[in-house]
Amino acid sequence: MSAPAVVPVPPSPADERKKRRLALIGGSLGNLVEWYDWFVYASFAIYFADSFFPNDNPTTQLMNTAGIFAVGFLMRPVGGWILGRAADRHGRKSALTLTVTMMSVAALLIAVAPTYGQAGYFGALVLLLARLLQGMSIGGEYAASATYLTEASARNRRGLGSSFQYVSMTCGQLLGLGILITMQHTLTTAQLESWGWRIPFLLGALFAVVVFWLRRRLQETDAFKEQSSGEGEHDDSTRGTLKVLWEHRRQAGLVMALTLGGTVAYYTYTTYLTKYLVGSAGMPKTTATLVSFTALALFAVLQPFAGMLSDRIGRRPLLITFAVGCTVGTYPIMTALGSASSYWSALGLSLLALVIVTGYTSINAAVKAELFPTRVRALGVALPYAIANALFGGTAEYVALWFKSSGHESMFFWYVSGCALISLVTYVLMPDTRNAALSRAEAEADAAADGKARPTATPATAPERAAR
Repeated sequence: MSAPAVVPVPPSPADERKKRRLALIGGSLGNLVEWYDWFVYASFAIYFADSFFPNDNPTTQLMNTAGIFAVGFLMRPVGGWILGRAADRHGRKSALTLTVTMMSVAALLIAVAPTYGQAGYFGALVLLLARLLQGMSIGGEYAASATYLTEASARNRRGLGSSFQYVSMTCGQLLGLGILITMQHTLTTAQLESWGWRIPFLLGALFAVVVFWLRRRLQETDAFKEQSSGEGEHDDSTRGTLKVLWEHRRQAGLVMALTLGGTVAYYTYTTYLTKYLVGSAGMPKTTATLVSFTALALFAVLQPFAGMLSDRIGRRPLLITFAVGCTVGTYPIMTALGSASSYWSALGLSLLALVIVTGYTSINAAVKAELFPTRVRALGVALPYAIANALFGGTAEYVALWFKSSGHESMFFWYVSGCALISLVTYVLMPDTRNAALSRAEAEADAAADGKARPTATPATAPERAAR
């Protein structure tokens, strides 16, 4: 007599909530450490700029370190392609584990890199190699975490879930700035410039080891498990390939266009802000750092609220509000920041700018993930986003310093506004993606709600319709 079939017991609502919370925490903490390592370079550049290049001109030294910062972005498309493909073929979890390993190695390389006085330009070469490795890691991290956080969230809370990507990114930067502020008050400027700047990179390598252990214990998303189990209608060998991405080239173009304005604005008001307050407004380094820290802390708090709002009213209203505000507000805000004479005036203007930017940062991960089907979602988010960042986000600081050195600093403000205007046109023309189905279960729920039997519905259908 054959044994009775075992009917799997569906997880209880409490178990589902616990699973989603663990996924949110695990994905966010890993992302925090990744972006801590990435942004700590920019935060401490004002102290180690003269360690790797000849001491002739402070602006030139900053431009050299900013140039290496920008070069790191050139590897982001490579990392987006390789690690995005890995996330689509082998799982979001495995890609997230690999990215944090690469970031740990890169942080350690920077921590032990020799100075110009010790080894000439060899130290700058080590710095460059570490930034290239970091760029590759971040290129895959953004897509893997954006896809993971979006897929692991309940359908009616994807805006909220994906908003934690920028919460964790910002908290990573805050951690770096917090360490910087602590060191500014415990070490002298000479000590910081001599050896103190190495400490945050050593800490970054240690943090990454902890996160590696954490990410090994994450659960894979249901959408990926469904796709990898063979329940989809597509050939398994095509997952995560450039051929499939080409079939969704319109969505990829949308990702690049909607990223353009947001990434330039974000890097302007985060990584470049401290240098701008020091170099243009004439603020002390400690005051400028405190302004950035406070503004970013409040900025992080705003993200979930904006994400929840998008779950109620849609993604496009927030994106359009950001683009309009950035297009018309950048020049007056940056001009006023350039003449800010106190902590409070600089903080108020910085917060105004970051409130505007929140319309993009809080939901861009969800919007991009909702444009693609599961089999190419990570690669579809990673590669076009990384290309847009390599061309515009990573170069924002360098472009700003170039305009400053040429005596036309205000032209950079118009550059930021122009990028936002291009994205504004995209937001106006694109459809809202809030209701896209990311899995078979969601597609079948849509079919049931429509009163139509679609037993072969796949999660590819709704994102493809949303992008048309």
